[in-house]
Amino acid sequence: MPFVSEQTDSRRILIILHQEHSTPGRVGRLLLHEGYELDVRRPRFGDPLPASLADHVGAIVFGGPMSANDETDFIKSEIEWINVPLAEGKPFLGICLGAQLLARTLGKRVHAHPQGLVEVGYYPIRPTMHGRAVCQAPFPDHVYHWHREGFELPVGALLLAEGDDFGVQAIRVGQSAYGLQFHPEVTYAMMCRWTSRGAERLACPGASPRHRHFDGWYQHDPKIALWTQEFLKVWANGTVERDAPARSCAA
Repeated sequence: MPFVSEQTDSRRILIILHQEHSTPGRVGRLLLHEGYELDVRRPRFGDPLPASLADHVGAIVFGGPMSANDETDFIKSEIEWINVPLAEGKPFLGICLGAQLLARTLGKRVHAHPQGLVEVGYYPIRPTMHGRAVCQAPFPDHVYHWHREGFELPVGALLLAEGDDFGVQAIRVGQSAYGLQFHPEVTYAMMCRWTSRGAERLACPGASPRHRHFDGWYQHDPKIALWTQEFLKVWANGTVERDAPARSCAA
């Protein structure tokens, strides 16, 4: 797909979605509340991507049922396009598939679990010292997942959180690019849709049964919501943690 030069409002954030009716969920709502405008694109359905983010605050690439290893044109084009925010130093956030595309851009492998396990539901993660220093709100210790593949830690990236079955859960690359294997954007309504329309995923090895998704919502979502709100403020401002040493973790 083409990358096109554009003139847009400086409060715009590029939102990249991968399904016809998907939304940016909580993340979109929080950004709108902070006064940002959402520039929603669906490259899978032919929307062009900008050649530069000079007139955008930053970009967020969300998830989807496809794989970062797919040979489809839009997947290959997005992997290439992620070099735009990286080269310009603009805030970039990849969520689930978006994080895996970021890893592919940086030359790392996206792969299934060796035992075929998935993460579908709430699972524990462990923030590193860098993760705990990202923003003022405590890093959540359980987050919502919906994926069957994970990704390797890119060379030079900071590991912000790790997990058991899929080790790399959150990273920062450079000053302002982040990748999250989990879904902080998920709302209760989105969870209802995913667990209904994607019910076959609940039968995969390691997936949580449907009722535990909703039990987990009441138990864990307040902390996730608080963290997401504070994280997005840091992310959109292009700031980084100040309490942890700027030390890289190599794969």
